[in-house]
Amino acid sequence: MKFYISTTGIKRVTISTTNSSAKGSTVATRRITRRTFLPVVLLLSIVLPFLFVRIAFLVLESASACNSALDCIGWRLLGGSEASLLREELTRALMEAKEGHGTNDGDYRREGSTESFNVLVNEMTSNQQDIKTFAFRTKAMLSMMELKVQSAREQESVNWHLASHGVPKSLHCLCLKLAEEYAVNAMARSHLPPPEYVSRLTDPSFHHVVLLTDNVLAASVVISSTVQHSANPEKLVFHVVTDKKTYIPMNAWFAINPIKSAAVEVKGLHQYDWSHEVNVHVKEMLEIHRLILSHYNDNLRNANFQHDGVNRRSLEALTPSCLSLLNHLRIYIPELFPDLNKIVFLDEDVVVQHDMSSLWELDLNKKVVGAVVDSWCGDNCCPGKKYKDYLNFSYPIISSNFDHDRCVWLYGVNVFDLEAWRRVKITTNYHKWLKHNLNFGMELWQPGVHPPALLAFEGQVHPIDPSWHVGGLGYRPPQAHDIKMLSDAMVLHFSGPAKPWLDVGFPELRSLWNRHVNFSDKFIRKCRFLG
Repeated sequence: MKFYISTTGIKRVTISTTNSSAKGSTVATRRITRRTFLPVVLLLSIVLPFLFVRIAFLVLESASACNSALDCIGWRLLGGSEASLLREELTRALMEAKEGHGTNDGDYRREGSTESFNVLVNEMTSNQQDIKTFAFRTKAMLSMMELKVQSAREQESVNWHLASHGVPKSLHCLCLKLAEEYAVNAMARSHLPPPEYVSRLTDPSFHHVVLLTDNVLAASVVISSTVQHSANPEKLVFHVVTDKKTYIPMNAWFAINPIKSAAVEVKGLHQYDWSHEVNVHVKEMLEIHRLILSHYNDNLRNANFQHDGVNRRSLEALTPSCLSLLNHLRIYIPELFPDLNKIVFLDEDVVVQHDMSSLWELDLNKKVVGAVVDSWCGDNCCPGKKYKDYLNFSYPIISSNFDHDRCVWLYGVNVFDLEAWRRVKITTNYHKWLKHNLNFGMELWQPGVHPPALLAFEGQVHPIDPSWHVGGLGYRPPQAHDIKMLSDAMVLHFSGPAKPWLDVGFPELRSLWNRHVNFSDKFIRKCRFLG
């Protein structure tokens, strides 16, 4: 055996033997195998347990998401993403929850939904439930939240309508102050109009305006805004009809705040001497309307606000116009003014912004009423809604006589030919429809003044220019693009619960009404009206 070492460094070691070469090769090979075996064993002892645990985890996790565990494992091992698989599994569970497959959805609804997402997550993690259960529980929770939001909106609508019934303290205060003034001030007790204007009350050459209201302040705004914008205020004659309790403060207001040039007549219902036949018909009409209101109020009390499909028609029974005696009496205008042939009718919640003289010169083409049908909002936009929104077309007596998709005409600013009214017997036709509604269980139309009027005046409406009437300002606040439209309108109508004199009125619109309130009056100041 020879051993060589170089003097310049150990660069090479040579071991040689005189024994056979076969034997030396066998020994060297054995030594190489023994050296590499131990690291390989150590590596496998580390990798194999980890690989086993990983495969087992994938099998358990993917049991409900894949057609087979081997598919999922293969997909993962070949480069699949755990996030992608989770996304697919969650998507599948959510689609099943949306479509309502299985009985889990109903079970979760019966058990009740979780109040918050955090509680839901805690329940899911603590109970170790699968992702499908999570999807169904989430759906149940969101569904319950939607029902609660819907219920809150419905209750808000009810409260909003109820708030419109209240008489503000300021308005009640004004009536009391004016009643006191009537008792102590002879001028406040003056008969209206003054003697020099009495002849104008039945003169057809004057412009007659009819207003039925028990709101002193609203009446003053209507009259003052009309006179302010009139080209010929001396031709105006206002006929204010009110109830017995409001007659004294109404008379006192216009007696101590006379309107220059124009004539104002204030008359209470107790001062009319109607025939027995008219009195019977009026009582009959009011009784039928009372039954209709009672029917829809019962529906409203029984409404379940926890579910969709609440009978929204019942809310109409809460609008002030449905409860107003004077509103219902507008169908008796020819009896209220037997000596007049043509009048302009204004609601108490309007503001006049331009001269109205042309309305008295309007040719109605032998029709009874001139009214806005289409509107400023565009072709067929129907600002006052369509017939189907007021009438019940499930009854043949309605569906066979009216077009459900036609726009209704609007109350609030109307020209009435009273002579034609009497000739075609509009009031008689109105009573006929009231009896039909009573016979059909009071389901032919929504409660209110407008629906039966649509039926009674059918075929007797002459459309007027849409700019004469911009309504619905008590239902919605104006948008930015509506500002020019409001300024151009002849008459603004605050139809809806949010009247400008109420706290629920829209602040952005109240200024359009307040500009015609006489805030310098001592009674207005004492009663602290909203400025």
